[in-house]
Amino acid sequence: MEYRIEELARSGGVAVDTIRFYQGKGLLPSPRRQGRFTLYGTEHLERLRRIRQLQQRGFPLTVIRRFLDGDLEPSDEALVAAVTGPSVAPEQRLSLDELSQQSGVATPLLRELERAGLLVPVGTDAEPAYQASDLAAIRSGLALLEAGIPLADLMELGQQHAQAAERTARQAVALFDRHVRERLQAGGGGGDALGEALLDQFNRLLEAAGELVKHHFQRTLMVAAREHIEHRRD
Repeated sequence: MEYRIEELARSGGVAVDTIRFYQGKGLLPSPRRQGRFTLYGTEHLERLRRIRQLQQRGFPLTVIRRFLDGDLEPSDEALVAAVTGPSVAPEQRLSLDELSQQSGVATPLLRELERAGLLVPVGTDAEPAYQASDLAAIRSGLALLEAGIPLADLMELGQQHAQAAERTARQAVALFDRHVRERLQAGGGGGDALGEALLDQFNRLLEAAGELVKHHFQRTLMVAAREHIEHRRD
């Protein structure tokens, strides 16, 4: 079965320009040429329907291409949706102005915190949004300022921590991918059960990693404080 581009568009429920756009992005393979016509096959229609299915789940085109290229398995869909989708309910999201009003911190300072990597917006929308839980972190920072720590020093410390945390997080994700995701998928099975198992494991390890990092930092902070006291010279 072969289709001209207009026929493929009708069968796939998209516009002709959309098909050309997908081709430009490498989501659809090039059609076969016959004289001055271009002809598409059943594989193009199936791929087009797969793209629409993944779009309905809210995946961006960069992620959709990874699914189409086989870098991500169908069993990854639940996990990918949890990671790339909105992490905060709409009623718990704050604009920058709302965050400023509720925290009492001026908007320019909040922007500086974001540039330093200390305040991270949620989602991928053009207009950044923030979690209500960010208020607690901002208040903790204010408590340190009120204790007498200079803002510049606090910002530098925060940047160093953010950079180290990002490196650790990337390594943790790579370890999960290599030792958990790939192992589960290699074990056979598939469908919704495998997808739910992957998501469950990710959520468990996310919570465990957070507790481990918190515990280690607090313990290391106490050791550093004790050593500072023991070795301080007048």
